[in-house]
Amino acid sequence: MKSTEDYHIETKELVKVVASGWMGTAMEFMDFQLYSLAAAIVFSDIFFPEASPAMALVMAMGTYGAGYVARLLGAYVFGRIGDNVGRRTVLFMTIMLMGLASTAIGFLPTYQQVGIWAPLSLVLLRIVQGFGAGAEISGAGVMVAEFAKKK
Repeated sequence: MKSTEDYHIETKELVKVVASGWMGTAMEFMDFQLYSLAAAIVFSDIFFPEASPAMALVMAMGTYGAGYVARLLGAYVFGRIGDNVGRRTVLFMTIMLMGLASTAIGFLPTYQQVGIWAPLSLVLLRIVQGFGAGAEISGAGVMVAEFAKKK
């Protein structure tokens, strides 16, 4: 087994790791932040039509907040998994998790179609999104730190 003094990584390889970590994080947070725009503009009408406009907006933004709370749990759970199975595998899982949740939100039925199941499904998928986003940002940071030289 090599000691940490013998560890060497090529600059080109480190640049690839940093770039892939940054790109994955940027893509996931673009998905995560685009939700706030949709929540502010249309989700109050689609998922909370029976509430007053102000309360519908508060409820739509509450689903946004649920995703932020889930980020903490996602970072913890997937951080532990990353320690056991590897960061690369976990990063792939989190990108898939975020992509599938974002796609599923796009296909959700409206409140008029399924009633209370529409906003409940929205909250659940938002939590899944937050879980993936929190896991990705922490996993990417740890992966870059693990590849970097000690100095």
